[in-house]
Amino acid sequence: MTHICTKWAAALFLLSSQVNAGSLEARVANSAGKAIEDAALVLEPVSGVVPERPAAATIEQQGREFMPFVTIVQTGAAIDFPNRDSVKHHVYSFSKAKTFELKLYAGQPAKPQIFDQAGEVALGCNIHDWMEAYVLVVNTPYFAKTVASGRATIGKVPPGRYNLKVWHPLQKKDVPQREIEIGATSDKLDLVIEVTPRIAKSRPMFESNSY
Repeated sequence: MTHICTKWAAALFLLSSQVNAGSLEARVANSAGKAIEDAALVLEPVSGVVPERPAAATIEQQGREFMPFVTIVQTGAAIDFPNRDSVKHHVYSFSKAKTFELKLYAGQPAKPQIFDQAGEVALGCNIHDWMEAYVLVVNTPYFAKTVASGRATIGKVPPGRYNLKVWHPLQKKDVPQREIEIGATSDKLDLVIEVTPRIAKSRPMFESNSY
């Protein structure tokens, strides 16, 4: 009975959120005003029901790189790791939130990986040590990632109070979360985070007869 009531509460919450939904627009930059790309913006409700709607994602290996560099998913989401290269890759993570290994393979793995624990996940390739990417797993469907201009928008957010988290895999220190109120209109914020510049790592020349 409790399970049924919880499902009804979630359904009513979703209906009301669709009618009165607001949004958060933000620009993320460093203290000098330079736009920060690949920063995650996450809104976690202070109270109330959090919809469970984890959307599947894809992290490709292409040009001997992971694409995209940063992926955000809700807890329980499935992520595919297709290899688009003509060479094999060996994808792994030793992160607490998700430890897994896709041993040397080409093409499409047999099944996706399920990310069922919130936290930060660092990805690597056991063959190409310059390859890196990150997954942020969160307990909310309200999130977005900044583009090159440093801008991101979280849409269809039910009005209410939320804890706003800003995160980047190369941040110099954790950014304290802050509580904000989302109304039925658009809220706009300018956010500051200090990030270590991403520097391209050296790699050997590509040879078709090697990994």
